[in-house]
Amino acid sequence: MVGGEATDDEPCVCGGPAPWAGCCGPILAGTAEAPTAEALMRARYSAHATGNEAFIRRSWHPDTCPPKVVEPSLRWLGLEIRATTGGLALDRTGTVTFAARYEKAGQPGLLVERSHFMRDGIRWLYHDGDPLRA
Repeated sequence: MVGGEATDDEPCVCGGPAPWAGCCGPILAGTAEAPTAEALMRARYSAHATGNEAFIRRSWHPDTCPPKVVEPSLRWLGLEIRATTGGLALDRTGTVTFAARYEKAGQPGLLVERSHFMRDGIRWLYHDGDPLRA
């Protein structure tokens, strides 16, 4: 599902192995916290793909969250997690390197970034990212 709500038994928008209800769905709905930085990265991708601006803002560290967090002209097409460091249950920080395919005005694009996450109590938050070459 791209650009709308997913149903519980559909494959997850992030491309993970679990269906929506066992992956990003509960995290975006606020009924579960992302257990790892990678899980938050996947949920943030799903939020972008489904237009869930409220979740994107809620999962972004307040010190670095910009006024505009959604680019409505982008259609998100797929996520590939390339590497992770830290970001597990006992960690305070972590990074996730990813590539996300998108389309804008009919033209394909690729966003590659090393995202930095930090734990705020039990919640993982996106802090910032370093753009990388494809």
